[in-house]
Amino acid sequence: MTKSVKIAVAGAGLIGRRHVAAIAASADAELHSIVDPSDAGRAHASSIGAAWHDSLSALFAAGRPDGVILATPNQIHVDNGLECVAAGVPALIEKPLATDLAAATRLVEAGEAAGVPLLVGHHRRHNPLIAAARKQIADGLLGTVVAVHGMFWLMKPDDYFDTGWRREPGAGPIFLNLIHDIDLLRHLVGEIASVQALSSNAVRGNPVEETAALLLRFENGALGTFSLSDTVVAPWSWELTAQENPAYPATGQSCYFIGGTHGSMELPSAKVWTNPGQRSWWEPISAAHYPVSREDPLVCQINQFVRVIRGGERPLVSAREGLKTLQVIDAVQRSAVSGESVTPS
Repeated sequence: MTKSVKIAVAGAGLIGRRHVAAIAASADAELHSIVDPSDAGRAHASSIGAAWHDSLSALFAAGRPDGVILATPNQIHVDNGLECVAAGVPALIEKPLATDLAAATRLVEAGEAAGVPLLVGHHRRHNPLIAAARKQIADGLLGTVVAVHGMFWLMKPDDYFDTGWRREPGAGPIFLNLIHDIDLLRHLVGEIASVQALSSNAVRGNPVEETAALLLRFENGALGTFSLSDTVVAPWSWELTAQENPAYPATGQSCYFIGGTHGSMELPSAKVWTNPGQRSWWEPISAAHYPVSREDPLVCQINQFVRVIRGGERPLVSAREGLKTLQVIDAVQRSAVSGESVTPS
């Protein structure tokens, strides 16, 4: 039998613990240890019988794992990633790759120069539903894609903002939530050539945005719109529709709509609308449903990380891919300030 790949998890917060659970659910991965300087992190490691280290340097000094998952605070992703590169240890870095483009670029280039695989935790790409939809679009099921619309409408409760940093710039839905949606739209439709955005904080009045509207121009000529708000009671967001995380109630709705010259697709319902006969608004239109297997994208992501570590395949979401998504988010934020169309760079 092939030996299990030993993966350390740095960061014992909510997402770090979900990664620990995903490793436990993988047939090919094994938890090496937990890295977290806090008493809570040490206690969690003890509660599950895992080895514990207070820093990456202590981890590497004690014994090299096959890979590391970085679920640490965003502000130290780059420093942590560079430590992994220096140690020659592949790393899966939670999104966002970094909090600024210059630092993200430095990390990407360091990993590429050293030949150390760096992956970014845009786990939604690992959902079998997304893999199937991407293939259908690439195979021409929709014809030429010409229009895209996405929504992220939900209500973050008042106590969510009791944590001070969540009320500050950089902690709003553009950076925390839209980054996932933009990554999926890039993956499904293609690179984004320009963005124009408006944002508002009219309801809560915090320094950070709560609502935004986007216009997207894709390099292939498709045009897109996206509406996002974390102060709307509504069922239309990936969180409430995809059933990826059982913490969110499932609504049975869709939040992405991709339109082409031969058909249109709803996601995550996986419906494709076509005219059975002539393409015309006068003709009957019907929806075909394309069901796929339901698998936890976090477990799928761990399994792909294992294959990358073993040298069997390239990362589905490399650090370079994570940087490209971050460049679009940066362009959205700059456009929301200036009101002008911005090219990601």
